[in-house]
Amino acid sequence: MSDGGGNQLISVHPDELKFQFELEKQSYADLKIVNNTERDVAFKVKTTSPKKYFVRPNTGVIHPWDSCIIRVTLQAQREYPPDMHCKDKFLLQSTIVPPNTDVDELPQDTFIKDIGRDVEECKLRVVYTSPASAHATSEDHALRGSRRSPDTTSNDALQRLKDERDAAVRQTQQLQLELDSLKRRRNRKSDPAFSFTFAVFVALIGIMLGFLLNLSLSSPSTE
Repeated sequence: MSDGGGNQLISVHPDELKFQFELEKQSYADLKIVNNTERDVAFKVKTTSPKKYFVRPNTGVIHPWDSCIIRVTLQAQREYPPDMHCKDKFLLQSTIVPPNTDVDELPQDTFIKDIGRDVEECKLRVVYTSPASAHATSEDHALRGSRRSPDTTSNDALQRLKDERDAAVRQTQQLQLELDSLKRRRNRKSDPAFSFTFAVFVALIGIMLGFLLNLSLSSPSTE
């Protein structure tokens, strides 16, 4: 967490450096620094483990109300830290500088506290996460987002059966109308082809009635 407390010159987001730790792979975290003043502010990033991290830019000047993105790269490591716990720390220093000061023009003592120089400091801790835990977290969110109560699932299944039954009823009614029409035509004709067509429609009516009976028997009780 940030120990900067009452920082007035800059804001830092986020307040910790979080790296996804994998053996033999680099990882990075970005920091956004915002100048909260109407003055030019210079910053410098320090770490307790300079050989493990690559910081760019590690020094810079932010114009009034402007911001800057700092990328911190964790170099590839050959072994896991105990319990995935990291004791590394980062220190972000900031101070007001004259207008239009170029970063290459900053004096070497810019960030040294002395009489008449106000240097603010913000401490940032380092957090390591494993790819497995990140994947598990995303799966857990997805599961919770899709999880539904048994009552809701049962109601959905019942509604689906009702919709299928209603559709079958409508189709059966349509077939019944066609059958009635065929009966009327049969009374006027005795063509063999017509008799075959009539038999087919009768068979379809029988199939639909059987389907409706099965739906009625398989529908869950609503009592």
